[in-house]
Amino acid sequence: MTDSSLDGGLTLNAIADLLRQEDILLNMNVSSKSQLLEEVGRHMEKVHAMPQEWVAASLARREKVGSTGLGEGFAIPHARVKDLDRIQVAYVRLKLPIPFGAPDGKPVSDILVLLVPKQSAEEHLIILADATRMFSNQRFREQLKLCDNPLEVKRLFETWSLSS
Repeated sequence: MTDSSLDGGLTLNAIADLLRQEDILLNMNVSSKSQLLEEVGRHMEKVHAMPQEWVAASLARREKVGSTGLGEGFAIPHARVKDLDRIQVAYVRLKLPIPFGAPDGKPVSDILVLLVPKQSAEEHLIILADATRMFSNQRFREQLKLCDNPLEVKRLFETWSLSS
C-alpha cells in the first residue's frame, strides 16, 4: 500500500482503502439485476444505516442510463447518492451469474458497487477508472475468482497495484 495521494485525499489504491470486509458479500443468491440492487440496498441499510430505497433507486436510475456491465462477468454499478457523507464500496459475488447487459453479452457474477456523495464527482471518476482497470486485468479477475472468503478478497484488493 502506498501513502501517495491523489487530489481529494484518495490514495493510489482508494478502492482497497474504502472496501471493508463486512461489505464483501460472497455467494449472494439473486436472479435479476433489480433483485441484486435491492439486496445491495438492504445490506447498506443494515450495515451503514443508509436507506435501502435510496441505494436501490440511485443504482437503478444509473442502470437506466446504460448498463454498468464491463464484460467477462464483471460489473461496476455506481451512483451518486444525495445526503451520503462518505464513499461506500461493496464487492458482491453471485452464486449464479445474471444477465446484466454487458457489452460482450455474458452474464455477470462479480460486482463492485460504488456509492458516492453527490459532491464527490472527481473522486467518483477516479475510483470508477481504477475499478475498471482492475476488472479489465485478466490476472486480477482470475485471482479474485479463487478467493474463498472476504478476508482473501480484501487482501487481493489491498495488494493490487494499478500498474499491474
